[in-house]
Amino acid sequence: TAVIKLNGGLGTSMGMERAKSLLCVRRGLSFLDIIARQVLHLRKTHNVSLPLIFMNSFRTSADTLAALGRYADLAVDGVPLELMQNKEPKLLETDLTPVTWPKDPSLEWCPPGHGDLYTAISSSGLTRTLLEAGYRRLFISNADNLGAVAEPRVAGWFAGSGAPFAIESVRRTPSDRKGGHLATRTSDGRILLRESAQTLPGDLDALADLDRHKFTSTNNIWVDLEALQAELDRRDGVLGLPLIRNVKTVDPADASTPKVIQIESAMGAAIEIFEGAQAIEVTRRRFVPVKTTNDLLVLRSDVYDIGPDFVLDQAAAMIPFVDLDGIYKLVGDFDRRFKEGAPSLRDAEAFVVDGDWTFGQDVKVVGKVKLDGERGRVESGTVLTS
Repeated sequence: TAVIKLNGGLGTSMGMERAKSLLCVRRGLSFLDIIARQVLHLRKTHNVSLPLIFMNSFRTSADTLAALGRYADLAVDGVPLELMQNKEPKLLETDLTPVTWPKDPSLEWCPPGHGDLYTAISSSGLTRTLLEAGYRRLFISNADNLGAVAEPRVAGWFAGSGAPFAIESVRRTPSDRKGGHLATRTSDGRILLRESAQTLPGDLDALADLDRHKFTSTNNIWVDLEALQAELDRRDGVLGLPLIRNVKTVDPADASTPKVIQIESAMGAAIEIFEGAQAIEVTRRRFVPVKTTNDLLVLRSDVYDIGPDFVLDQAAAMIPFVDLDGIYKLVGDFDRRFKEGAPSLRDAEAFVVDGDWTFGQDVKVVGKVKLDGERGRVESGTVLTS
């Protein structure tokens, strides 16, 4: 098995201008540090080579490779450490022409979504490189999901299943109502992935129905390389995934800049391409994405422990619901308010913060807690209770 981590995002929604995976998570370690150490530990424990490849974008490549320089033994002979994602022009919403932005020409371009993985590995020759080196399977996941580890138990299931393609899925919760889901196509019984951006307005209520659509994708994906190469050869290197139209602004950090359309595709959508593809239900332990500072606070708290294998272990009985005021949205603003560390959330059910609050050291949240008010400070050692 070889591992690919999707690492093309900047974390612009959290105010970042570098690779999101460089964000400090725990004990002074970034996502990249923890991923590298997870893989190195697996290699040592199971005596396997387990190549690690990062699919970087033109915006994340330099920073990522510089950060990985401290892990001299991470690269595997004959296998590249980096796979470059393609880029495409952003299109003006008004007339669908490529945008021109002299102030920062790099903002004229965008990555075409993680579905570009298949085009990138085909055009780069990576599938053939891995097959010739004796690797039969790929495990692919997002760099911001530290729960996505190439565990032998899951790898063994995939190898034994004989499936050409598999998605790890979890039960949807109320927080997943607006996200995509897995479904079965009635015409041929194949599994498909439907994202919210692909859903007609009249079908949004059905999309949010957790009883009707029970599972969502973790974007942890297992692929048989021989099956993938055969399909790429059959389709001239392009799988033809459904396209997703995303409307954004030229400068993601400036809502006043012109609206643009970014055409993307989802990696998981390839599940409908492969005959015999499967979905496997996993626990939330393998799905710990960090999309907002709400998620980041939980990850930095004592809800999780990190052991010598650098795998996240859930130490709390439940994952608390966290909803921070918009003033915490950007990482810089968030860090200033939690300068003395994240509060203890191990005994929390919900933590809602309205207003501009700063927090001292060793604050503890117990039960359901809501802080109201324009501004305030929670002093060191405070225990917040329901």
